[in-house]
Amino acid sequence: MKIAVLGTGLIGSQVISDLTAAGHDATGHSRATGVDLLTGDGLDDALRGAEVVVNVTNSPTFDDASLDFFRTSVTNLLAAAQAAGVGHIVTLSIVGVDQVPDMAYYRAKTLQEDLVKAGPIPYSIVRATQFMEFVAPTMDWTTDGDVVRLPATPIQPISSAEVAATVAEVAAGPPLRGTRNIAGPDVFTLDELARITLEATGDHRHVVTDSTAGLFALVKGDVLTAPEGAHLTGTHYRDWLRSH
Repeated sequence: MKIAVLGTGLIGSQVISDLTAAGHDATGHSRATGVDLLTGDGLDDALRGAEVVVNVTNSPTFDDASLDFFRTSVTNLLAAAQAAGVGHIVTLSIVGVDQVPDMAYYRAKTLQEDLVKAGPIPYSIVRATQFMEFVAPTMDWTTDGDVVRLPATPIQPISSAEVAATVAEVAAGPPLRGTRNIAGPDVFTLDELARITLEATGDHRHVVTDSTAGLFALVKGDVLTAPEGAHLTGTHYRDWLRSH
């Protein structure tokens, strides 16, 4: 099966590897390869002959500009995919994304989902919980000196490898015409997760629980954890830390 993967970063590169290992003709596309979703440049060539398109691109910002990014990029992608005769579009999104209306980036990702659902291409949406790889950067965003300030937001971290494997599996199958939710096996509060990370890595910063700190302060309740019926993966965060 010929599959075009848009986005060649953390997830996209692993999706390409997984699909290739399974015998598919998977090719990665990004601005570095001459494909620009915002202008449409290179899209026609990238999608020519593709049976499936996987979209794991992301907005460069988390503010209101992300709304324009997803509105424009999805509109261009759907038009090019329809013209190319693509039969299935797979989009990576976030568990609970439509439950955080105060966060501009989550509103933008919800818009992305809505545009795909309303579009002309049979679709699949994979919603994942927060990536384990993003815990350290999240801590860095709210670090001041040797203090990390984070709210006690419940999250259920998942490894990027397991996200990529699910995206690849969905891409190789028939369109879901719906959403698959995936999550890691364990729930932590974000401040607790930071303490675990600092201890495991020998980092001498310390965590202060602050309900106003960072983007996750806008999240209410446990909406970012696995909903009923979600698939739980097998990698535990402490094990992942030891292996990385």
